[in-house]
Order: sequence, then structure tokens, then C-alpha cells
Amino acid sequence: MTTILVTGASGQFGRLVLDALLNSGKVAASDLVAASRSPEKLSDVAEKGVAVRTIDFDRDETLPPAFAGIDTALIISTDALGEEGKRLAQHRRAVAAAKAAGVTRLVYISLPNAENSAVSFAPDHLGTEEAIKESGLAYTILRNSWYMENLFMSLPSALASGHWYSAAGDGRIPYVARADLAAAAAGALLSDEHGNEIVTLTGPVAYTVGEVAALVSDATGKPLTVVPVTDEQLAEGMAAHGVPGPFIPTLVSFDRAARLGQFDLVTDDVSRLAGRTPTSLTAFLEANKGAFGA
Repeated sequence: MTTILVTGASGQFGRLVLDALLNSGKVAASDLVAASRSPEKLSDVAEKGVAVRTIDFDRDETLPPAFAGIDTALIISTDALGEEGKRLAQHRRAVAAAKAAGVTRLVYISLPNAENSAVSFAPDHLGTEEAIKESGLAYTILRNSWYMENLFMSLPSALASGHWYSAAGDGRIPYVARADLAAAAAGALLSDEHGNEIVTLTGPVAYTVGEVAALVSDATGKPLTVVPVTDEQLAEGMAAHGVPGPFIPTLVSFDRAARLGQFDLVTDDVSRLAGRTPTSLTAFLEANKGAFGA
């Protein structure tokens, strides 16, 4: 049986991938390796028979033992966004270590339209994709669309005021649930088809911000009006409401990418890889309306 490594396994996405693998019935816990900078957070999966290893993309000495004996590795992008170039350097070290250790296949979590995306950290993903291709290893690159859970960042305050300030214009986003993406990643890791592939994972429908606002109002019973603003106005509003300065350009870049149509792509690859119908945005909003302040 193939031995599968999940990096970033103690994070939100990594844990969901591990759960999907363990619940798939297609792989034994003993064939799974969970790696993290904080392995102590993985004691519960260790009790299920999953091997736990330390991995830190900034500590070269942790990389060879983490990738040793691995056939297929999932590299989940790190959270190192505060220092330009750091995350790409981390990813390149991981790819090089995987190749040196004899890993045969890599699965990587990227973002849509990495080649020309306006999202501020898109170059990190594109550079990692290029490093994976240059490694000569077999690969599956999963370009995850915008998480439904990201709406938790904006909807509570928008509903509280009744106004949703957006620079996304009429751009459409096919929101997709994090758990569905994790299930698709698990499906890719378990696949017997090892041809090189770049897959964009999306929800079943792409919505404008106005359409999302209407769905939110239906789910919560609260009025929500979209207020179109420029990128500059959006940044000023975020600063006025206490959003930390270093995060503002990245958050604004999400709206810019949506406005430019860079998320406007719907595929059925979540269903194909996960083996299930992805969660609809309507169902997600209904299930989580309490968390949005309804």
C-alpha cells in the first residue's frame, strides 16, 4: 500500500484531509503519516495508528526524516505571508526534500489562475507549482477556489450594519466548503491515476456578491445591501475598522481578483475526486446563520 504524508496536518485543512482519509475505508491508518511543526497537537490521530512526525519547512534537519519512506505527499501551503519570498522558499525546500527522499508523487494546494491572479500571494503558489514541475516528480496540483468559510470574515460585521462594502463588482465566485476541498484532496491522494494534472476545485455555482447578499438575507432574515467601493475605499474602510495594516492589501486583492473574473470558473472536479456532491452555498448559509449573527 502507498504510504501517504500530509504536511500541515495539525491545521484546519490538514486535519480535514486526515479525517477524510481515515474515513474513506481505502487506506489503513498505519499507511498514513501526519506531519506538523506542532506534532503534540496530533496525539488523537496517533492513537488511531497514524504515524506522527515533526516537519518545519524552516528547519532543514526536519525534512529528510519527515519525507523518508513516503510514496505520495500532500504539501499544504504554509501561513508565512508576512515576509516576502519566505513561503515560496519554504515550499521549494519541501519539494527538494521530497525528491531527495524518493517520494514518487506530490499533491499541492494552490489557487485558481495562479499564472495571472491578482491575489497578492499568487506568486508563491505559481512558483511552487513551477518547482514541482521542475522536480520531475509526478504531481497533482489542486487549485482551491474561495472557501465558504471565508465569509465568516466579512458577513458578521456586514449583517450588523446592514451594509456589505465590496470592490468585487459583478465578479463571480464559486464558493466551496473547506470539508469538500479536503475530501477532494483525499481522493487525489488515494487515486491510482498518477498522470500529471492541474485541477481547479470549485463549488457548483458561481455567485456575484449581490447574489450572495440576497442568499444571506433569505437565510438570516436580515437585510443586507451591497455598497460598491473602489479598492482604495475598501482599504480605507478596513483600516478605519481596525483591520491590521499588513493584511489589508491581501484582503483587497481578493476583491480585485473576483472583479477581474479570476475566480469565475465552475468545475465538477470536487464531485469527481471526493465522490460526493459538494455543499451548496444556500445549505452552508442556512447551517451557519447563527455564526453570522442571525
